[in-house]
Order: sequence, then structure tokens, then C-alpha cells
Amino acid sequence: MSAVAGALGALAACMAAPSPPGTMPQARPAGFAPATPPRIADPSNESLALSRYYARAQSNMLARGLLRSDGGGADTPYTDTDLLRNFERIVFTNEHSDASFARSNTPSPLRKWTQPVRFGLTFGPSVSPDMRARDTATISNYAARLARIADHPIALGGTPNFHIMIVSEDERQLVVEKLREINPNISETLLRQILALPRQISCTVLAFPERQGTFAYRSAVAVIRAEQPDMSRTACIHEELSQGLGLANDSPRARPSIFNDDEEFGRLTTHDEELLRMLYDPRLRAGMSLEEARPILRDILAERSLGPS
Repeated sequence: MSAVAGALGALAACMAAPSPPGTMPQARPAGFAPATPPRIADPSNESLALSRYYARAQSNMLARGLLRSDGGGADTPYTDTDLLRNFERIVFTNEHSDASFARSNTPSPLRKWTQPVRFGLTFGPSVSPDMRARDTATISNYAARLARIADHPIALGGTPNFHIMIVSEDERQLVVEKLREINPNISETLLRQILALPRQISCTVLAFPERQGTFAYRSAVAVIRAEQPDMSRTACIHEELSQGLGLANDSPRARPSIFNDDEEFGRLTTHDEELLRMLYDPRLRAGMSLEEARPILRDILAERSLGPS
């Protein structure tokens, strides 16, 4: 009730005083005409086709029991040996090459953020107010969860260094502009790949180091297709934001996990939380090789008493 009263009070304070009796209406001064709200263009045939494609894909996954949100349970046990194997594959290899979205799985040093992570959220003009509100709440809550797990400053707000862009097929140029803004030396080949994303890629993330040859992240851009229905879009949010923190690859052996292309899970799992805690353990430094990190990882797992190998 008080919120409504406050809103009405603010509105009343902005009202003009009534004119004296007999006063003729005056012409509106130039420049005071009410602004015409911008017209949002109708979605293209390509965007409409993607909406139908992703709706069918989500229905098919749900019918098969995929996109689970339970985090794993008695049917998905894992050991410290599983965690070590999956961590090595997910953290120390690249999912894609720099110039394309072809699978590479090439070895890489450990990558992570050493500075606070500040999520910034950009919606394409076509995204409805309801979707904006839902996704903003999802990302705000998820950022708080990631911060607790990693024990690292992660939040939605402030001057962003991790940009989340939820855009339609017709709005992909916004992503290219953002990438050019944060990384002026970005490969034109990569930008063309972003503009020509195949429909099988419903979301992706690009993270950039502080400078060439280093492995501490300074900025990132996650791209999420707005044509997806809610559950699939939320699955993208969970996966791309955590991958942009340094859990950069997938593994077919990781279970229960969102870092597995089988789509069994659509939310960060207990297994994935363990990977994130391990990654942000202060003993593991950006730029470490697998050989350097392996004895530290064994110590971390032994301290957590996660069960027999």
C-alpha cells in the first residue's frame, strides 16, 4: 500500500496547475511534443523459424527427461577420481579454436578471473519486458550463487567486464559492435563467425585475457539467442556464465554436469560446483600447466574428503 501511495504522490507532484476560467488553450511549445516510442521491427522469417526450431528442440529434450534441474542425485554418483579427470579435461583444453567454432580440444594453461567479475546485461530491442525481468532475476540470483561457490567477487551491476547479450537473429550486429568495443584487435574471421552462427549453437561465450600471452581474464561476452524458450535460455545462462569463468570445455564423461553436450542437465550441478570451487582455490594460478596443477588438485580433493577413488 505504501508503495502505491508513494507512486501516486510522485505523480501528483508532476501535475500542472489548472488554468484560470476562460483561458484559451495554448499551442504546445516546439520541442514539447510527446516522443513517439520507437517501433520494434517485426521479426524476420529467419528469427521466426529459429523460435519454432528451439521450441521443438526443448519439447523433445523434456520428453526424453533432459534439461534436469535437480543438480544430480543417487543416480549420478561421482568420485574424486571423476572430478580430477573431468577438471583436467574441462579446464586444461579449449573447446573451440580461436578463429572458428570447430571442435579443437587443444591443450591450454589454466584460465580464470583474478579481478572482480561484474556482469552487464544487454537485451536486443525485440526482447519483451517480461523476458527481460525474468532473465535479469535469473542472472542476478545466479551471480550470487557463483560468488558463494567460487568465493570470488561476482555480481550483476557496476561497470561491466562480463557482458551478457540476449539478442535475436536480427540483432546479432549488436554483439559484433560490443566485441569490437572491448577488443579492438579482435579477428575479423571470428566476427564473421559470430554473424553466421549455425542454429545448432544456441549460445556461446568469448573470454579475453588481460593481454596477449597471459591467462587471467579481463573481459568476456556471452551471446544467448533470444528465440529460445525459457528453460533452454536459462540453461544457456548457467552454462555460458560458468564457462566464461574458466570452466571452458565440455566432456562426454562429466556427469552430473552441464559441461556435457548431452543436455541431460540444464542447471549447474553439485559436480559442477566442485569444479568451480577447485578452479578458484587460491593455490591454482592463472597460467598454470596441468603438470603444475595436478599435485595441488589432489591435495584439494583430499581436503574435501569427497569419497574413495
